[in-house]
Amino acid sequence: MQIEIWSDVICPWCYIGKRRFEMALANFAHKESVSVIWRSFELDPKSPPQYPDTLEQMLARKYGVSLQEAAAMNARVTALAKEIGLDYRLSNARPGNTFDAHRLLHFAVSRQLGDAATERIMHAYFSESLAVGDRAALARLASEFGISASDALVMLESDAYFDAVRADEARAAKLGITGVPFFVINEKVGISGAQAVEVFADALQKVWADS
Repeated sequence: MQIEIWSDVICPWCYIGKRRFEMALANFAHKESVSVIWRSFELDPKSPPQYPDTLEQMLARKYGVSLQEAAAMNARVTALAKEIGLDYRLSNARPGNTFDAHRLLHFAVSRQLGDAATERIMHAYFSESLAVGDRAALARLASEFGISASDALVMLESDAYFDAVRADEARAAKLGITGVPFFVINEKVGISGAQAVEVFADALQKVWADS
């Protein structure tokens, strides 16, 4: 069974959806037969490498809400994340362009390190204030999931995996995916959003039975 997951590393719902899906997969009787493929999706392809504002200021501007309302949005998603063991520290988040982070993830996949890299980058952004658009910061982080900082930086300073990220995004567009997280099981069943663990569990069982 193949499961493709489109996500962005700075999408709070993507990390929640990732963890809920993993909880469902952990209890799936045929989990050893499941192949997970992480696909790139940029929430804001035109964003600068590093936003000069706080996440709250960025959200307030993006959605046309007050800073208090933006803070309340962050508080709600932080509480949901906490329920499944994720420690969001969004007041310290350093959002920015994620294209290089996605290229690094493709590089990690080429070395069979995709799952570890995805988890580490998301955790670093949401809990450790990773400057996600900073190539040097990404390279230093790479050493924690099995890629030397020097190798990562050489890759990031090149145009490697540019086409791989764009191919993922083009496939998303072809499938009509406009938001993330989005899960596609065996190219048959699509699940949009950070659904409940039970929704993922039911989908896994159904697709397995149908196949």
